[in-house]
Amino acid sequence: MIQPEVFALSAGPVNVLEGAAPDRVIETVSRGELLAYRVAAPKGRVLVCPGGGYLRLMIDSEGTQIAAWLNDLGYDAYVLAHRLPGAPGGKGVWPFDIALTDGLAALERIPRDLPRFVLGLSSGGHLAGALACQPDAELAGVLIAYAPINANHRAYKAPAGKPDYPPAEKQAFYDAWPIGIAEEPHGLPRCPVFLAYALMDQAVPVEHALNLIRTARDAGLDLDAHVFGTAPHGFSLRQLDGTQAAWPGLAADWLARKASS
Repeated sequence: MIQPEVFALSAGPVNVLEGAAPDRVIETVSRGELLAYRVAAPKGRVLVCPGGGYLRLMIDSEGTQIAAWLNDLGYDAYVLAHRLPGAPGGKGVWPFDIALTDGLAALERIPRDLPRFVLGLSSGGHLAGALACQPDAELAGVLIAYAPINANHRAYKAPAGKPDYPPAEKQAFYDAWPIGIAEEPHGLPRCPVFLAYALMDQAVPVEHALNLIRTARDAGLDLDAHVFGTAPHGFSLRQLDGTQAAWPGLAADWLARKASS
């Protein structure tokens, strides 16, 4: 795999990857970082947002492995290591919107000369959705997989009555950015959207996707949605023993179409 160039997005020591490849994680994000995996003559550039529930980052399974796949498709890939809301940092804990701050800083580092996309998985998909709502992001599209984009918000929870997510800053970020709720227009993506979800996902109920699908229909948004019947949460590029095996090909075709439109 291509060795990345690492850009610091904030002050602080270099992040430490724990475990062994290909299953490394970042448990403590000490600074925002951008890992750039570039190819010759790219057709576009993709910011990759790994998940981890805003408690850690699944830097290999939902980051570097996605980057390698994108490189094979001919795209530059930039893996974001963002700081975690409510985690120790700064003069106390990082604020609720620290992941968005790092995501916006990452987009500023990515050249705008080619079509730009954001791809996020799990909690990284929520962050990707929030980035897609920013007026100056200039994105050709956003890809979101099995992400808690709206039904963790206090007012729209699924299942109803589930408790708030600690720490408080994490819940506050979900409340600030429900993606795809008609009553929350600041959370409507400003670019085409690709969704990949699991019908029976217990960690991220399919209601997250259905809320955005309904809003996209009513608002005339550009959205493609794929829901796989037996896929597990976190399928990424590893657990492809069901119909979810189709999602990388569907996503690749969607990327190519949006990059050339």
